[in-house]
Amino acid sequence: MSLRPAQAAPAVQQARHYPFWYGGLASVVAAMCTHPLDLAKVRMQTAEERGKTMMQTILHVFRNEGVFALYKGLSASILRQATYSTTRFGAYEKLKDWASGGSDTTPPFHVILPMAMAAGWLGGAVGNPADIINIRMQNDMALDPAHRRNYRNALDGLFRMTREEGPKSLFRGLHPNTTRGVLMTASQMVSYDEFKKALVNQVGMDSKSIYTHFAASMLAGLVATTVCSPVDVVKTRIMNAKEKHQPALAILKEAVRSEGILFAFRGWLPSFIRLGPHTIVTFIVLEKLKSLGIGMHS
Repeated sequence: MSLRPAQAAPAVQQARHYPFWYGGLASVVAAMCTHPLDLAKVRMQTAEERGKTMMQTILHVFRNEGVFALYKGLSASILRQATYSTTRFGAYEKLKDWASGGSDTTPPFHVILPMAMAAGWLGGAVGNPADIINIRMQNDMALDPAHRRNYRNALDGLFRMTREEGPKSLFRGLHPNTTRGVLMTASQMVSYDEFKKALVNQVGMDSKSIYTHFAASMLAGLVATTVCSPVDVVKTRIMNAKEKHQPALAILKEAVRSEGILFAFRGWLPSFIRLGPHTIVTFIVLEKLKSLGIGMHS
């Protein structure tokens, strides 16, 4: 009686453990590329006069304030991505590694969705102070001189805000900001993973191709914009309010009374024009960092 050699079980591909800061660096690069679009979006969301397109807003800033005004608040935008996006991307990747049990497979949708929501909430809380400074610096020149804050940079803004308004002011708008963080991370990261999986498994695209990353990230940007636009508008109004201690509910009531409920979707197209390229650049840079494996251990 001959014995057949035991057939070896298929090897499970081990997960590659990427550094926590990959997502933050990718988001900083994206922020530097798309900052003028972000500035125009904030100006449109807070403008008292309606009707200007994003291009008209950018041209208005360029003609009246100069080319460098298009990058007003860049230091705050970089600080925001370094805090907010580093936290949410890093936490999401760590949670995915944990859920996959050490394998290099993406867990199913119902598993990664709550993980993305938790990572988004944490990122929103960590990045809240920088987000306030970012919005204020971008919108400063649109205010009349008496109400301008004239922060020199992000750190100056944080210091002055703490000194003039108290430490609690750093977490003004925390609830809408963490809500946006939850919605943004859940819609952006989960949809990117799902779209990428579908493009590879259903369409037959290469998982490492830049075309796959481009298509998946563009679709993810569309989903994220639609989900997050209302919360983004509300958050911007609260953080940029002229009165220091004006309640969030009072701001919302006034906006609905004067502009109608559709004010929450004001600037959807500019938001997509801004968030679409930002999402594309972020994920393409992130995938490139993963392929290069800088600072990575197995």
